[in-house]
Amino acid sequence: MADESDSIELLNDLVARALKAGADAADAVDIKSIALSHAQRLGEVEKVERAESRDLGLRVFFGQKQAVASSTDPGEDALAELVERAVSMAKAVPDDENCGLADPEQILTADVPDLDIADSEEPSTEVLAERASECEAAARAVLGITNSEGAEASWSSSDVSIAASNGFAGAYRSTGHGFWVAVLAGEGTGMERDYE
Repeated sequence: MADESDSIELLNDLVARALKAGADAADAVDIKSIALSHAQRLGEVEKVERAESRDLGLRVFFGQKQAVASSTDPGEDALAELVERAVSMAKAVPDDENCGLADPEQILTADVPDLDIADSEEPSTEVLAERASECEAAARAVLGITNSEGAEASWSSSDVSIAASNGFAGAYRSTGHGFWVAVLAGEGTGMERDYE
């Protein structure tokens, strides 16, 4: 996958910059996320959202000292600043006897199982709207329900790439999908609310 190999290449470069700046070891992560949601109340659309983000993280080690810095900007100047901040921070923190990377011989390189944690399809806004609508309609059809606080359907995806100075480099993708509804039962002072 081209995007994955581009991320690994970027992370390997980031780790190499940290080592060049004096770090004994380093690892870096690139997380690209998408989140979609559709919410409605009493059959009327209340919100439709799509958010996309990217986070780059760099952890550096100087002996038993470590520090982590992050950025959302993959530009050249931002990456140089990221390395500089992480190195500066690591030199200023106390020792941590439990920090460090796995030894190269501890890295699993073959027979990595497929965890089947990513759906190949991104649902459309219409699909999310239909799921939220069905959820709210099912809840409102229950005997005794008098009102609704709304229903929402959401979907998210994360592409995670990791590279380290011990030779590890890998990537995975995960997705999540869910929906919820909150309704009210009863009248007046006897009203109660719950959600699922």
